[in-house]
Amino acid sequence: MPLTAKLSKEFYDKFGNAVVDELVNWFNQVDATNKLELRDLNELNFARFDAKLEQRIAELRAELRTELATLEAKLRAEIATLEGRILARLGVVKGRFGTLEGRLVRWMFLFWVASLGTSIALIELTR
Repeated sequence: MPLTAKLSKEFYDKFGNAVVDELVNWFNQVDATNKLELRDLNELNFARFDAKLEQRIAELRAELRTELATLEAKLRAEIATLEGRILARLGVVKGRFGTLEGRLVRWMFLFWVASLGTSIALIELTR
């Protein structure tokens, strides 16, 4: 957008139309050059910002992966510990059931022998 300067009639009268037009054209050229340089500088700064942002995102992803790997290792260790505890408890429970099972078999055998003895005695008495 060219610069539109409103200069007084006295300015035109003192310097002349040609000189004032040349001055206005020079201002327009300076303005266009400055806008172009500013646009180039903005693009360069944006490219730098974009590169830094990409670098930081990559660093954050790497850090996040490391943290997740650490968390996964801790979680696996905790699961293994819990699994060991559960298996130990099951071993204790199995041992208790084994003892209970042995006692039940003994009592069943005793009741079977007593029932058999009673049945034999009753059969002998009824003869």
